[in-house]
Amino acid sequence: MRYQFLIDTYETERIKVVSVWSMFHEDDLDVRPHPSDTRGRNAREHMAHQCISENNWFREMFGIDVGAPPLPESKSRAAFVERYSEDSLKRLATLREKDDAWWEAEVKFFDVPRSRAWIMVRRIAHTSHHRGQQMTLLRVVNREVLSNYGPTADTSEVVRYLDLDSVKRAEE
Repeated sequence: MRYQFLIDTYETERIKVVSVWSMFHEDDLDVRPHPSDTRGRNAREHMAHQCISENNWFREMFGIDVGAPPLPESKSRAAFVERYSEDSLKRLATLREKDDAWWEAEVKFFDVPRSRAWIMVRRIAHTSHHRGQQMTLLRVVNREVLSNYGPTADTSEVVRYLDLDSVKRAEE
């Protein structure tokens, strides 16, 4: 299948999202990049945005509905990790069932027709952009920042978790 790389990339992106979320402490979640600037999202708002945005894109552009509310009842870090982990796993399973024709079909990207493959590239870029912002927030609160791609000045360690089961076990 020509578009397997998009499925593989989404699979790793979901792990990177919760890996970054796991680096925050609960008391970090409401810290803004600058205390007087309400334009910059705090970590909790980023988590909510990721859950809502990804839910909307998948429902409206990919026709994939996980049948669950996008936000957890509790707004704790652990609850966001659990909600996103469950929902993104359902999305991943559905993506694995799609053929090349599905990926190449044009659907509405907001108000412009685009192929689903093109839209998935944009979804991945959108997620990566917000993950970078969250990694900056981790630096603002002076937390260890593990690289998602390779060693950084912060650490030689790469991605805290290799799978979401590891994240869940660490949350317990």
